[in-house]
Order: sequence, then structure tokens, then C-alpha cells
Amino acid sequence: MATVPLFTQFPCKTLVSSFSNPRFQSKTPILVPINSINRRIAVHRPDFKVRASDVNDEWGPDSKGRGGDVEDEWGPERGSNSSVAGEVAEEAIESAEETERVKRVLADSLYGTDRGLSASSETRAEISELITQLESRNPNPAPNEALFLLNGKWILVYTSFVGLFPLLSRRISPLVKVDEISQTIDSDSFTVHNSVLFAGPLATTSLSTNAKFEVRSPKRVQVKFEQGIIGTPQLIDSTEIPEFIEVLGQKIDLNPIRGLLTSVQDTASSVARTISSQPPLKFSLPGDSAQSWLLTTYLDKDLRISRGDGGSVFVLIREGSSLLNP
Repeated sequence: MATVPLFTQFPCKTLVSSFSNPRFQSKTPILVPINSINRRIAVHRPDFKVRASDVNDEWGPDSKGRGGDVEDEWGPERGSNSSVAGEVAEEAIESAEETERVKRVLADSLYGTDRGLSASSETRAEISELITQLESRNPNPAPNEALFLLNGKWILVYTSFVGLFPLLSRRISPLVKVDEISQTIDSDSFTVHNSVLFAGPLATTSLSTNAKFEVRSPKRVQVKFEQGIIGTPQLIDSTEIPEFIEVLGQKIDLNPIRGLLTSVQDTASSVARTISSQPPLKFSLPGDSAQSWLLTTYLDKDLRISRGDGGSVFVLIREGSSLLNP
């Protein structure tokens, strides 16, 4: 044959397939020149296929293919991140639970202090420490960036500012007391309505102010009072005359004059009905003296702590919150 002399010019070696599978066993030896073994030679056989290579590929020397044991971005590192995330979540839950505990302790400490006016120095110190703890745990460090949390009616439960209203000294009258002090905020219109509700034996009335506020920083608002309002008395449906009243620490028995008081009560009720039909008395407030600022140092869904420009502190609880129930 004409092709035989061509191959006899090169020293050759007979290569026999080592595959045990009969499908891949070659029926005819493949002749490859030895001195050309390092060259790139394409041997085309229809029944010969390369299954795998012993050399290292892009998966690395220790890999067993893409589905092997090599560590990749889905390996132990992801498990480590999941573990860290779990620890962070657990710490956050524990912190929230501790905050709720401190809030409840604070609410309990305020009970019987008459908004702080009758609190002892020891109680004030305890309350101050609890307030400081909550301020350090403030879940909204920039409250003015979440103004919607300020919306609604807030009940004042504690203040260190005894001059909030001169009438808070409880020396108004033995028969008149401060029933409620509240603040209603509307962040859409940037308005604040402060109100003090007085309760007497025959009627209730209120003294309130309307104000506008401006955001000056993530925590601070500037408040400008525009109008004062004296509410008309609202008649109490049924009033019981107490057996005694306390005046300057002395108890006075009212039984001997109960008949006279009943007559006075009837007359006063008639007058109160007449007054109740009248509109409230409104008056303007002077300019610069009717301004102040407030710094919100703690805010969540049911508790707010603010500090005023005089260094005073105010603790308010949202109306309807369980914290108002001792």
C-alpha cells in the first residue's frame, strides 16, 4: 500500500485503549508518532470519547466537580452569616423586652406622685434614673423624621417643671382638682393643643392653648403659642357632697351643713347650665414670651419623653395605652 512507507519513516508506538467498557474498546490500534506525542494531534474516532481528565481544572486540585466538596459562596460562610444574623435578632428581641420592662417600672414608679408634684426626693431620683435608661434605648433617635408617631393625644404623667401652670400646686380650692393634663399633636398641620382639665363638685372646665411648631433638628421643635382658651364649665350629671374636705392638712366635717350645701348645689347647677351654653373664652398670647422649644429624647408607640428649654422633663403616655393602668 502506498501509505505504509510514510509511517515507517517515524518510530511509532502502539497505544491500546485501557477502557474496560466494551463500548469504548478500540478494535484497531491507533498509531501515533512518539517524537510528535507532545504536539497537538487530533485523532478522530467515531467510537472514542474522553470522559474525564486527571489534571486539575478550574475547580481546583481538591474539587470533585461543581457538585463536589469544594467550598464556594454557598458553603460554610453562608451558614456563618446566618448564625450571626440569628444572634443579632435574638439580641434585638432581648433589648426590646428589657425596654418594655423599664417602661413598666417607670409607670409603676409614677403611681401616686400626682404627676411628680408630690414625689419625694428619693422617688424623683429613681424616676430620673429610669428616664435616663429609656433615653439611652430610644428606638427613634431622630423622632422628627417620624412625625406620625407624635400624632394623637398624650397624657402628662410626670414633670419636673412645677411651674407648668400655677394652678398645679393643688391649692386652687379644696373642692377643685386637676383632673387631666394632655397634649394633642397633629403633624399634618404642625399644631399642638395643650389642655388642663379641672374637676369640681358640680362641673368641669378646662384651660388650654393652641400652638404651632416648627422642626429645627431631628430631635428639636420650636413651639409658638398663639391662643389661650378658657372652656365653659360642663355640668356633672350627678354629684355627691363628700362627708369631709381637707384644708391645709385639716379635715373639716361637712355633715352639719349638708342641707345648706345641697341648696347651694342646686343654685350652682342652675348657674352652671346657663354658663355651659356659652362659647369658650378665647384670648391671644403675647409674642416672644409665648415661645419655647422641646427636645424629644424618647419616642415609641405609647411613651414619649421630652425636655424643655428650662431643663425640665416631661413624661407623656399615649391615650389608651396600657401604661396608664397601674
